[in-house]
Amino acid sequence: TFRRGSYVIDVSYDITNNTAAPQAPYAYFQLARDAKAVGLQSSFAPVAYTGPVIYNETDKYKKVEFGELDKLAGDASRKPPFTGKQDNGWIGMVEHYFVSAWLPGEKKSPREFYARKLDGGLYAAGVITQAATIEPGQTGRVTMQLYVGPQDQDAIAKLAKGLDLTVDYGIFTVLAAPLFWLLQWLYGIIGNWGWAIVAMTIIVKSVFYPLNHASARSMAKMKVIGPKLKALQEQYANDKQQLQIKMMEMYKQEKINPLGGCLPILVQIPVFIALYWVLL
Repeated sequence: TFRRGSYVIDVSYDITNNTAAPQAPYAYFQLARDAKAVGLQSSFAPVAYTGPVIYNETDKYKKVEFGELDKLAGDASRKPPFTGKQDNGWIGMVEHYFVSAWLPGEKKSPREFYARKLDGGLYAAGVITQAATIEPGQTGRVTMQLYVGPQDQDAIAKLAKGLDLTVDYGIFTVLAAPLFWLLQWLYGIIGNWGWAIVAMTIIVKSVFYPLNHASARSMAKMKVIGPKLKALQEQYANDKQQLQIKMMEMYKQEKINPLGGCLPILVQIPVFIALYWVLL
């Protein structure tokens, strides 16, 4: 069942029991795709994750790499990287801007998640649920929601717990998430993503201005004492230990932190990596 303006699809099976005994059949809800990355790829830049993902209270949000499924296919005794039998959670496939996910619902009920390698270069991820017992001659129904659409964080967060985590922020999620919130807020005011990015960059650079200023002052001082350092290196060329002592004495006398020029830059690196992932 499709609904106008919604990326959520209701999938239902009507099951008629034509046997002489009660039946409680199992329903398989599966997604399958190849391992090809989507969009333009660059060897010089990170790319968003593509592949199966699973969320439950035991494992939380977990990516199931295609490579891991290859290993599982080659070794039947290998333990899967997630807990299969659960009473909560969902499973899906993600690629850069989009996600497809089976959503059994927030109400706790028995379900079994699986992910495996198929023939023909395909990979599957799905969930198995059991229908209520159907008496002979009766018809039962199994229903589950399927989301197929963009990774709109506000929209998908309302559908299932943890579904918004499919947005890939890389290793600096704790920094990227607030940056994205700031970008959205600026877009709401400006109404243009390009100028919103410019405004956010100015704000971020302004926040780091004191660090950049301190770094510039430190490098300027290092430049001033450059000739003195060179003289010390020539004087103590054969005594490295004494050279270090004299250099530290000079830094102390001139009130210079030798790391003052690079530390402020190092502090900013994670923020700008996070910013890159936000824009990605």
